[in-house]
Amino acid sequence: MNTKKRILIADDDPLNVEFFEVILSKLGFAVEKAEDGQAALEQVKKFHPDLIILDNIMPKMSGWELTRLLKGDPKYQEIPIIMLSALDDVKDKVEGFELGIDDYITKPFNFSEVLARIRAVLRNRELFGQILVRESRLSQAEELSADIKASMGDFIKGMDDLDAAITQVSRSTETIDEKTLPRLLDLIKDKTVSMRKHIAELDARVERTLSEWEDLKKNEIGIKTLETRIQHSLRQDMEDHGKDR
Repeated sequence: MNTKKRILIADDDPLNVEFFEVILSKLGFAVEKAEDGQAALEQVKKFHPDLIILDNIMPKMSGWELTRLLKGDPKYQEIPIIMLSALDDVKDKVEGFELGIDDYITKPFNFSEVLARIRAVLRNRELFGQILVRESRLSQAEELSADIKASMGDFIKGMDDLDAAITQVSRSTETIDEKTLPRLLDLIKDKTVSMRKHIAELDARVERTLSEWEDLKKNEIGIKTLETRIQHSLRQDMEDHGKDR
């Protein structure tokens, strides 16, 4: 079951906040709001939104300052931010993108355009998240492959040692003195124990990786499903632009 995307609206203009809250809630988003930068920071910690729509000029803490804090914190740095601004200045836009915002919208804005950008940012983040999931699984597969390769080297060496010991024992018990035979038998026993230990460790490693893969797969969307979602979102954007015209 799909959960609602959580959006935090941070703006000191109550009309803007009210407008966004009403419209986005009707469109199926879970919306929280904040009237200043400090309140927005507290909401991020409690609400952990999927997207922040952030005014750049607010009391207590500006949008720029809040962005710096969030992008500097590993817990929140991946949350996408759309910056709202009354300033249509290239330097401000460049500064925002350098800080790590995902989009920059100049006031006054057209809501259909804002909605299209919201969907685009969420879509891009979802795609990025799926890429990370697949990269994580690939990385785990590579690590497991390296472990198996290293273990195979140990197994082969152990088998060679066992073969050598068994060959000596099988030649003739008469040619082996009483001291050598127990030593060879101990060697075979030690190698057997060592190999069993390596096999158990490798088995545990495989089980752990399979469990981690299953956890990752819970958050992984099939390519066909993802493609369908993207196409649906693009059609919705086009319909919104058509209505606006």
